[in-house]
Amino acid sequence: MATFSEVLARVKSEIREVSVDETKQQAVDTSGPVLIDVRERDEFEQGYIPGAQWIPRGFLELKVEDAVSDRDQEVIVYCAGGTRSALAAKALAELGYTRVSSMAGGFRAWKNAGFPFERPRVMSADQIKRYSRHIMLPEVGEAGQGKLLDAKVLCLGAGGLGSPSSLYLAAAGVGTIGMVDDDVVDESNLQRQVIHNTERLGMPKVESARMTLQALNPDVEIVPHRTRLTSENILDILEGYDVIVDGADNFPTRYLLNDAALKLGKPVVHASIYRFEGQVTAFLPDQGPCYRCLYPDPPPPGMAPSCQDAGVLGVLPGIVGSLQAAEALKIILGIGDSLSGRLLVYDALRTKFRTLKLRKDPDCRVCSKPHDSIELIDYEAFCSIGG
Repeated sequence: MATFSEVLARVKSEIREVSVDETKQQAVDTSGPVLIDVRERDEFEQGYIPGAQWIPRGFLELKVEDAVSDRDQEVIVYCAGGTRSALAAKALAELGYTRVSSMAGGFRAWKNAGFPFERPRVMSADQIKRYSRHIMLPEVGEAGQGKLLDAKVLCLGAGGLGSPSSLYLAAAGVGTIGMVDDDVVDESNLQRQVIHNTERLGMPKVESARMTLQALNPDVEIVPHRTRLTSENILDILEGYDVIVDGADNFPTRYLLNDAALKLGKPVVHASIYRFEGQVTAFLPDQGPCYRCLYPDPPPPGMAPSCQDAGVLGVLPGIVGSLQAAEALKIILGIGDSLSGRLLVYDALRTKFRTLKLRKDPDCRVCSKPHDSIELIDYEAFCSIGG
């Protein structure tokens, strides 16, 4: 019978080991190896190599394919001292990974060398349980969930679109959600604005939304802004948020938001609904078209009736608002393909999605300018004479 020392010596003779100096030199290259930390949670919480993916040794064989799909990708695994990583490197080689190394000396040697390391956001046991389905996703994991908990999203409107989008953002653990709305809950809202209820008729919508969202997830801080956005207050309100979810139902606010968000460099997830159709897109500063690229001028008054005038299928904003929430989460996490440069159109009567390509206007009167030169105008007057 071989002793563990003998087994380990044999394993190390069969794998490739790299020093911490070699690892650091390769890690700075964006096309360099994938670093995998195979230590346990309590060890990982004490610090990790920047950019490393955390997969505890007991889950490595189960989860590595999600983290590294290309078996020819270079991979460096490390543990505390180099023993578990050697065994992990052997296991990965047996799974068909062709360029696997173990970092000799482990994280202990990395720290002793004075190399930089980071500490992860430490979630409570309750948070780990609440967000467990997110944490299981390799594209999210604990690091991604930490980004969501640190994120600040502003929902413009606590109505049809703001209701589902804010509900799912709160459920996902977005740490701070601002709600902008100056209206009160009306009986006609309840057909589609699911964040409110009959007992709150006459209550300010932002207060009703705050009660619902905090009851759903006490982790989330809700910041109510009971006001209407104007050229005087919008920059101060938007400044403190990372992403804006646009549920506005009028043209002056949409143009105002577009110009202010561009001026501040804030991404906007835009949507609109009408009768049985909804539209969703994302406006990312300097990465695609803006709202004015699509609509340089507003339509003449009366040519684009609102839901109040034309009606809307109650479930439609639930579908479209949920798509907005998904888009906002992707922007925060930095994953997937955003809708920037694309308009997603949903037809509820035909149960049909279409995607239209949007192009940036090189001569756009707003987004073609430097951000700091954008001036906010009288948008009520602009929309009253548009077209």
